[in-house]
Amino acid sequence: MDAPAKLEKLETFVVALPLRRPHRWVGLDTTQGAGYVVTRLTLDDGTVGWGEAQPIKTWGGDDAARYGETPKTVVAVIHDHLVPALKTVDLRQFEAVHAAMNRTVRGYPYAKAAVEVAIMDAVGRRLSVPVYQLLGGRFRDKVEVAHSIGLMDIDVAVAEAVQVVDEGIGTLKIKIGLDPDRDVSIVREVRKAVGDKTRIRVDANQGYRSWRQAVDAIQRMTEFGIAFAEQPVDGVRAMAEVSARCSVPIMADESVWTERDVIAVSTAGAAQYLSVYYTKPGGLWKTRRLLTVAGAHGFACDINGSGEMGIGNAANLHLAASSPEVTLAGTIPVTSTSSIERTKVAGRKYVDDIIRTPFEFRDGHLLVPDGPGLGVEVDEEKLRRYAVES
Repeated sequence: MDAPAKLEKLETFVVALPLRRPHRWVGLDTTQGAGYVVTRLTLDDGTVGWGEAQPIKTWGGDDAARYGETPKTVVAVIHDHLVPALKTVDLRQFEAVHAAMNRTVRGYPYAKAAVEVAIMDAVGRRLSVPVYQLLGGRFRDKVEVAHSIGLMDIDVAVAEAVQVVDEGIGTLKIKIGLDPDRDVSIVREVRKAVGDKTRIRVDANQGYRSWRQAVDAIQRMTEFGIAFAEQPVDGVRAMAEVSARCSVPIMADESVWTERDVIAVSTAGAAQYLSVYYTKPGGLWKTRRLLTVAGAHGFACDINGSGEMGIGNAANLHLAASSPEVTLAGTIPVTSTSSIERTKVAGRKYVDDIIRTPFEFRDGHLLVPDGPGLGVEVDEEKLRRYAVES
């Protein structure tokens, strides 16, 4: 049997990439991507793996049940708790990795995800297999991208919608939740501009004040052919009230972080779709388990996130590749760099990245990398260039 894979060293970096444009949603009071955590993990045989997490201090679950994390929080939890807890663990044993992290500190899923993704990357590289193979094998080789339109002026949103559809995007996600009249207007104007073939979904990020307000707004939007509405209100009970009264499906995001959350949403009839991140459950391995439970309960899922950089987006693609439950277009970025531009606007969050070669984008889909581990090469000069103080 091969020797155990032991942790030799783990380094952290806080990185901010130059934005293509600010991306806003209800409840976000900082600049998205202003400080994401990158981890570089070295095994005892010298193999290196990379991880990433996107901590946001105001991002959490229903009724503040999941607390926001900051870059400083993530870095401190990693070095003060997670690294010491993993020193004696065989990092090939992913259940043991999560058990050790959970014993030493409760919660902090983004910190745990940043470590676990780096572990899976390193183990994949050591075994010369892609991460999706560690998650059960490749079910698909491309992932459909949904372009997210943040809170912005309606005329600007319409122009962006037209441009990304021209670049191949088939699904638009429009951020709503500020004011029902404004929300209905932006959906109407985008639909008028892009025609009937493009799918439109809306996402309120818990922004509506009550389930009654949410139901009224969603029912008015159905006239313009929305496919579904994501997390209109805070709380599973209120979500269930919305779901019972709307003709379009409801998607849960903030309401679902763990397998138990999946069961609670299903039992309440609070949603038909789930928005899934590799960070909310605390890593790829835990998320793959969540998706299995979601599939058993009949949920259709997407892979979503918070504007990942290249390492995080590689994790998104490997997760989606291994998961048959992922049947919806995901709002994950289309990575470009300053020298390799995959799109002008479609799915593009940043004007540069810290990976050398961005993923191929064809006909509205990202192709899944098939190299060892995450299948990306980090440009360490850019890692230093875009590093910020945590």
